Amino acid sequence: MVTSSETGPGRFRRALSRLTADEDELDGIGLKDDAAAAGATHVNACTIGAPVCVAGELRAVVLRPRAGVPTLEAELYDGTGTVTLIWLGRRRIRGIDAGRSLVAHGRLTRQDERATIYNPSYELRAGV
Repeated sequence: MVTSSETGPGRFRRALSRLTADEDELDGIGLKDDAAAAGATHVNACTIGAPVCVAGELRAVVLRPRAGVPTLEAELYDGTGTVTLIWLGRRRIRGIDAGRSLVAHGRLTRQDERATIYNPSYELRAGV
């Protein structure tokens, strides 16, 4: 038999935290759940130098030329952290837009103290 002391406070705390959480925190909770459902590793648990699968929402997409070569950069947020996705030699990729959800695969590196994946393979996900 389950007593109210075993279930009540937990439910109450969760409900209270959802009521007092700001919009970013709530989005983060949803993104963490979506990443886990996609079989992805959370960004904060990824190992530098290892092949990874990450999933989340693109927060920013910018064209940043490097040494005269077009480079498309996107910031992927999964609720635990961000990873920068960089496609070398690309000015635009159809579907890679801010606000879009995707799953990315590649080898995680560090660039300017940021987790980065160069030329990741990716799967666009339907909006939630």
